[in-house]
Amino acid sequence: MDLDRFRHHLTGPVASINTPFLEDDSIDYDGLRRFIDFTIESGAGTVLFTPGDSLYPVLTEAEIAELTAFTSSVVNKRALFIASADFWSTSQTAEFAVYARDCGADAMIVVPPDRGLTVDGLVRYYDTVSKTLPAFILSAGLVSVGVQGALKTVERLLAEVPGVLGFKEDFSPDFARGACAKAHGKWVIFAGGQKQTHMDMLPYGCDGYMSTFIKFKPNVAHSYWKAIENRDMDAAVDIIAHYDMPLFEYLYNTFPAGGDAAQHAVLELAGICGRWRRRPFANLSDEEMEQLKAFLTENGML
Repeated sequence: MDLDRFRHHLTGPVASINTPFLEDDSIDYDGLRRFIDFTIESGAGTVLFTPGDSLYPVLTEAEIAELTAFTSSVVNKRALFIASADFWSTSQTAEFAVYARDCGADAMIVVPPDRGLTVDGLVRYYDTVSKTLPAFILSAGLVSVGVQGALKTVERLLAEVPGVLGFKEDFSPDFARGACAKAHGKWVIFAGGQKQTHMDMLPYGCDGYMSTFIKFKPNVAHSYWKAIENRDMDAAVDIIAHYDMPLFEYLYNTFPAGGDAAQHAVLELAGICGRWRRRPFANLSDEEMEQLKAFLTENGML
């Protein structure tokens, strides 16, 4: 597998897909097309699904398959496309890897169902599901074995399972530091959705991060990454303090519907796709949309 190709596309800001819906709960495929086109044209080297951001809990397996095929056709090799399995059994995840590969996906995010796993079981799982399509780990899928078990799993995967190419960090700082130190240069590693997380991981080895700003205000994402490339940590920290911290503090502490609903609302204000999420998830009201618009405008984010 061409690890350098994956590292190239996953270095810097990448875009995770917030599955858009219409107000009647149907999937908004036109909105998804606009989302994909916008993020690629904005310079995201990779477009990917994750079970969380992409709202898999309210999608059927048939819809996940349909979204995978549709997204692959829209990306059309303009960027790296990483599909995602759900919290499925080993055999079902392996079957989906074949399907995603045949749809044109470059790799797949995998996460085992968590009801008491062992290091041996995790190694077998990742070995099986990565034989057909390169796999990336959601590190939160290692939580059941604890930090030390998770780090042991990383060591064994590096030694025994060539189909695993890296991980997306969403576990803990203790895991992130240890895993980055062990795996960077051998795997491709990217942080979850905040520059703050990427900055915390950077001294130990981290290639990129899932960017929220690349989806609606890409100049912020690129300014941060330029500072990183120039090793100008003061400038990078300034961008985090001016944009990243205020945005996430506001989105996740202001609206009863929560931060994910607010992120969908940002996409509507940016003219990309609607605020709607499938029931039973809640959405921002018209009044809350005006409140969010005022915040984004006042802070130079819209």
